[in-house]
Amino acid sequence: MHRTRIKICGLTRESDVDAAVHAGADAIGFVLYAQSPRFVSPERAGELANRLPPFVTPVLLFVNASREFIAQGVAAVPNALLQFHGDETPADCAAAGRPFLRAARIPPGPVGAGFDLIKYASDFAAAQAILLDAHVEGYGGGGQSFDWNAFPWSHPQLNASSRLVLSGGLTPANVTDGISRVRPWAVDVSSGVEVSKGIKDPDKMLAFVAAVRAADAQNSRPS
Repeated sequence: MHRTRIKICGLTRESDVDAAVHAGADAIGFVLYAQSPRFVSPERAGELANRLPPFVTPVLLFVNASREFIAQGVAAVPNALLQFHGDETPADCAAAGRPFLRAARIPPGPVGAGFDLIKYASDFAAAQAILLDAHVEGYGGGGQSFDWNAFPWSHPQLNASSRLVLSGGLTPANVTDGISRVRPWAVDVSSGVEVSKGIKDPDKMLAFVAAVRAADAQNSRPS
């Protein structure tokens, strides 16, 4: 049975990090983008990441950051996976010299089908994964979804079950459906498990993880 990996993003407090780990998160995301309400400094990200046990991956999210600022983040969290969520080119992403995720910001609604995701995945072939997010103002965390039926998920250039991370408007109520439609390697949630921006709800995180596991069990049954 494929076990969908879970990333919980936008954490700002020790108690939320601990609760996310307890819930069963595989990765914890820290937003190093000053215009985000979930922003933490590199130093603060380092403090929070130090609470993570083995095999829970810290992820540092950058938006059009300078190489110097990225280096500060890496120095604070040396074992971090990087996530580029702005207008970075393939060369920009590679310049960091670290494993990275690349966010594809897909317009919500019918126009989303016009986004050339296959070309995007090809352009960023060096990325460990392509993270699928809805295009909203503020670079993510807006609680909006894109059309999950808009793309051929089995296309070899996408290879959803080993290379795609589904994000954008996920909640405990809809993540099971999202996984069933896309069959991604992983899912990424932020606003869907919050009581307010940057403040997570332990019960919602537990419910989200339970819904992901239910989707995995459902998808493993013979059709």
